[in-house]
Amino acid sequence: MTAPLVVWGGGTGAVAAALQAARSGAETLLLTPGPWLGGMVSAAGVCCPDGNELTPWQTGLWGAFLRELERQEPSGLDHNWVSCFGYRPATAEAILRRWCSQEARLQWWPSVQLQAVERRGKRIAALRVLRGGAAVRIELEMLIDGSDLGDTFPLAEAPHRFGWEARECWQEPSAPPQRDLDLDPFFHRQPVQSPTWVAMGLLHGDPPSPFATAPLPAPFAGASDAFGLERTVTYGRLPEGLVMLNWPLHGNDWHHQLPQLFDPDPAIRGAVEQQMQLHSLAFLEALQQASGGWLQPGRCFPGGSDDPSALTGASPLALMPYWREGRRLVGLEVVTELQLLPTASGQATAPVPTDGAGAISSVAVGNYANDHHYPGPDWPLAPKSCRWGGRWTGTPFCIPYGALLSADIDNLLAADKGFSTSHMANGATRLQPLIFNIGQAAGAAAALALGRAVPPAQLPVRDLQELLLSDPIAPAAVVPLWDTPWHHPAWQARQRAVLDDPSRLGFDGSWGGAASPADSGASVPAEPHERPWQGTVIPDGQGSFSLELASGERWPLITLEPSLNGWLNRLDGPTDAALIGCRNSAGPWLRVSRLAG
Repeated sequence: MTAPLVVWGGGTGAVAAALQAARSGAETLLLTPGPWLGGMVSAAGVCCPDGNELTPWQTGLWGAFLRELERQEPSGLDHNWVSCFGYRPATAEAILRRWCSQEARLQWWPSVQLQAVERRGKRIAALRVLRGGAAVRIELEMLIDGSDLGDTFPLAEAPHRFGWEARECWQEPSAPPQRDLDLDPFFHRQPVQSPTWVAMGLLHGDPPSPFATAPLPAPFAGASDAFGLERTVTYGRLPEGLVMLNWPLHGNDWHHQLPQLFDPDPAIRGAVEQQMQLHSLAFLEALQQASGGWLQPGRCFPGGSDDPSALTGASPLALMPYWREGRRLVGLEVVTELQLLPTASGQATAPVPTDGAGAISSVAVGNYANDHHYPGPDWPLAPKSCRWGGRWTGTPFCIPYGALLSADIDNLLAADKGFSTSHMANGATRLQPLIFNIGQAAGAAAALALGRAVPPAQLPVRDLQELLLSDPIAPAAVVPLWDTPWHHPAWQARQRAVLDDPSRLGFDGSWGGAASPADSGASVPAEPHERPWQGTVIPDGQGSFSLELASGERWPLITLEPSLNGWLNRLDGPTDAALIGCRNSAGPWLRVSRLAG
């Protein structure tokens, strides 16, 4: 068969790329190796997204996905203390399937096995796959790899990176020197960040009182030392009592036999993955016993005799691992740690990428701090966070278009965490929200290139940026305007103005034009589960805030809205106020969005 655009994946970036390509006019075939299509956000069960939490970064497909989750989860998204958002995997998968089914130009084949990639010179000509046991050869014009591990790169002989790079390579401050890479066996045992096979728990009733203090057995001894057992359990709490178990501290991160997980032999890979599953089930059982049965298996994924495509099932194990890192494409540009670090202390942006003529080349914005998962002590990383809105948040950074394009193959793009980054940068660029919007950019670029019959590298970046900004369903930001949320009436105009004149973007991400009346925050949209909160706002002078209620109860106060962040930071002492927001008992905090009245 023939398909103009094929998206190979199973990652979040794959479904984002396929959706955007179809919405932009390209006939698109999406292939996934498993029965679900959402990758990290559903099939892998990583349902407490990190990064892009502030409303200026809630744009594109990530923002549209977030707002649809708010509408679909009856009890809201404020349930856990690792993220401002928590949802059930089936809710996410149902949203993505519905979106895909609405696109006439998009066809999805689940449970496909990739056999081979046919390359002719500098182009990929076809994929060979097994579908339902039958061999299918698919001729194509464009290929997007939206897999977590860069599945097509070795098959296409596409140059790619795997593992660590030395500090001498790009002068990244957090990278190890070449001498350590050569002499320390750790770097050979641990070529990539540790993955996790997420397991789901289910809370039954209220926590025991007094709370169980049974010690956790090896290898999980110490898992609850840092935060206590109750907060360890509720770290990833989701609606309806579900709990995401994705715990790095002596928990279910997997640190063993990592090179074998990339072996071309599926039997070798499968044997290690089975050990990963058993490890996560053992962690779930240990928490169940230590909590006196308060936490039990949350059977919400298909498994065993279940229909694998169903949105419910009898297994607590996710359908795929949470891969933090895999093969990384050698692109026309590479994102390094230096491109993610702030240009000044406090609220600041990372350097905004430009082309040779000085024009901004960014196609997506991320802000996750940087986070690397290995056994042993935390890896020391250059700081890129600041206090904002009563909490810690990360410096915003941009992804240049060239990082999505193969430097060696004219019709290959990357849409998931395997786009062109360094190993150190991958710790900040691998998270669900940014991958949504990187996939969106890849899909838009492929559709635009197919429509014009040119290689993606020949597209004027400004045309791609305009397509992303003007998308009628999920308009996506391409520059980091920290003071302009997605709902601001001048959001698109300000994005375009910065593209026309980069000097209008302040070093702190502020808009350089005149403030409009809407900056007061009066236009902040209502949320389904918000309510008024009356009391005294108390700043501590260190960037934290609390609200003391008339009852004497005091709650930490956070906000994701720029206008309210500005109001909070202008307070010079305790101030009576009426606020609108949502309570998160697991945080614990009040997440407020605006002043009442």
